[in-house]
Amino acid sequence: QNPLPKTKKLIGDAGISFRNAFVASPLCCPSRASILTGKYPHNHHVINNTLEGNCSSKAWQKSEEAHTFPALLRDSAGYQTFFAGKYLNQYGHSDAGGVEHVPPGWNYWVGLEKNSKYYNYTLSINGKAKTHGADYSKDYLTDVLANMSLDFLQVKSSFQPFFMMVSTPAPHSPWTAAPRDPNFNVHGKDKHWLIRQAKTPMSNASVQFLDDAFRKRWRTLLSVDDLVEKIVKRLEVRGELDNTYIFFTSDNGYHMGQFSLPLDKRQLYEFDIRVPLMVRGPNIKPNQTSQMLVANVDLGPTILDIAGYNVNKTQMDGMSFLPVMVRSLLWRTDILVEYEGEGSNVSDPACPLLGPGVSECFPDCVCEDSYNNTYACVRTVAPSANLQYCEFDDNQVFVEVYNVTADPYQLTNIAASIGQDFLEKMNHRVMMLQSCSGQSCRTPGVYDPRSVRSLRLNGKHTGYDR
Repeated sequence: QNPLPKTKKLIGDAGISFRNAFVASPLCCPSRASILTGKYPHNHHVINNTLEGNCSSKAWQKSEEAHTFPALLRDSAGYQTFFAGKYLNQYGHSDAGGVEHVPPGWNYWVGLEKNSKYYNYTLSINGKAKTHGADYSKDYLTDVLANMSLDFLQVKSSFQPFFMMVSTPAPHSPWTAAPRDPNFNVHGKDKHWLIRQAKTPMSNASVQFLDDAFRKRWRTLLSVDDLVEKIVKRLEVRGELDNTYIFFTSDNGYHMGQFSLPLDKRQLYEFDIRVPLMVRGPNIKPNQTSQMLVANVDLGPTILDIAGYNVNKTQMDGMSFLPVMVRSLLWRTDILVEYEGEGSNVSDPACPLLGPGVSECFPDCVCEDSYNNTYACVRTVAPSANLQYCEFDDNQVFVEVYNVTADPYQLTNIAASIGQDFLEKMNHRVMMLQSCSGQSCRTPGVYDPRSVRSLRLNGKHTGYDR
């Protein structure tokens, strides 16, 4: 079952669906910053959803905002640009220029003040505040964004190419594992301590709460599905559909009870870092499925490539997957996923035994985040290997390794049994990627056919020889 049948039919079935699409960081603001800049978090410096974590901060505006791919599309490639929806979580904050601030690169700007809401919100319409109430017929945010998008298609010039970014806050990853996967309500016994502290089994009330939340999330996606249909149909009526690329993706996954963690993202597992990605457009054959490894840092370079802009002139870490969509090519085998944990300086009065350093705690004192929930992972997808290697920045330097082919739900951490040769090569690769910038982020990975290195996993050959 799929909560977005129209989206799948109009974009996925009409083009290409990527089965291995990931985010560079499983949290809204760092991930959205990666989409806009084409950079990993260690290069755009947005580390969490707070102003102090650089989310829509003045420093972000000074250093990165003028170099986003929409700014390049408008200023260097002659595009008319339109944005509607959730931008960055702290957008509109008084310390970040308020709703008067319109980020460079947008001709038409409809930015949601702060974070996700469906009613009683404020929009910045080209820098002027417009408040909405709670009347479904005129205030439900997803529908408002759809209508404004259709308005843009009517008023834009037919003599210039256009770029639209419609960013609905409605629940992100529609392919979140339904709360009945093998890792649902299972104790993560060999995981980092933050995962081990979850209480298993969860109470019946907790399971009921998660089931209910899951159903509500699916319901909100029905209007997202309608929004996609309205935009595609309008492009078709205008005779522009066959000449337009349409991308559908998300900024992070989500977990609901996996490894007995209640509700959040931020973790290194597939359910938080994997996102849908479907693309249709000129020269993309319909009904394609690709196993190629793509990340959200690749969206900017790909869209610039479509516009004929030379991506090598930018500082972007990602790479254009346009060639992959129109013909089969050798492609990269690994990406970086990184996250900087957040914690409180003081103990939560409701959970004194936990001490300081944790955050996002639920009433039963299960916490979703902590200072030392800071990690970097190399996610590998190659013909011979589908692996996740992660290192935590804690006093243990805790390591987690998963063979995702044999263990898709990441139940067993094989770090202790995998062999020193593999661990050393992966440690070297993760350190290299954590300090990479631009071209150096695109060097061949451990399992790349262009590498002379070869590895054995559990005694079986899993690399390439030359």
